[in-house]
Amino acid sequence: MIVTIDGGVASGKSAVGRRVAEKLGLPFIDSGLMYRAVTRLAADRGIDPHDADAMTRLAESTPIRIDGERVWADGLELTEGIYDTDYADALPVISATPGVRKALVEQQRRMAHSGVVMAGRDIGTVVFPEADHKFFLVASLDEKVRRRAAQYERRGERVDEESMRKEVVLRDRVDSNRPVAPLRPAEDAMVIDTDKLELDDVVDRIVQHVRETR
Repeated sequence: MIVTIDGGVASGKSAVGRRVAEKLGLPFIDSGLMYRAVTRLAADRGIDPHDADAMTRLAESTPIRIDGERVWADGLELTEGIYDTDYADALPVISATPGVRKALVEQQRRMAHSGVVMAGRDIGTVVFPEADHKFFLVASLDEKVRRRAAQYERRGERVDEESMRKEVVLRDRVDSNRPVAPLRPAEDAMVIDTDKLELDDVVDRIVQHVRETR
C-alpha cells in the first residue's frame, strides 16, 4: 500500500503522515528530509547550489536513509541542524534542480518496496502517480505561520513572525511555479483543509478513508 500526503510549507503533512503510518503499520518517509540532506551536504562540501551539474552529480552519488525523523546521507547522520535557517535560501534552488529531483525520486521509489506513507510536495503527482491513496493538505497563511513558529520554538530557535510569513509565502510560490514537479494536488487526491481541524482529526479522516477504500 502506498499513501501519499502532499502540501505546502507548514501544512502539517509530516506530522500527519507520521501518525497515519503508525496507525496503518507502514513506514513513514518525509521526502523533504532528503532535499534538506542534499542541501546540507552541498554546503558542507562547498558546492554552489546554483551549479546544476554539480548538484545533480552529488544527488546521484549520495545514498540517503531515513528512519523516522533521523536522516543519513552518504553514511553520515545529518539529523542535527537539518532545519537550520542557514540553508533556507539554498533549499528551494536545489529542490527545483531537475537532476536532483530525478535522482531523489528514484531513491524514494525504492523506499516504497514494502509499502509506505510518504509526505512531500510531488509524491502523488510525480513520485507515485499510481498510488493507492492520495491526500493534499492545505492551510491558511496565518495558520501556516503559527505552525512554523511553533516548530521553531520547539527546537529552541528565535521566531521572527514577519520574516517567517515572508518565507512561507515565498517558498510556496517558488514550489508552485517551478517548471519541474510543481506543488499542486493530484487530480485524484482528497484535498483536506486543516485550518479548523486538530492533528488527530486529520489523521483519523485519512485513516478512515484508506480503510474504507482499500
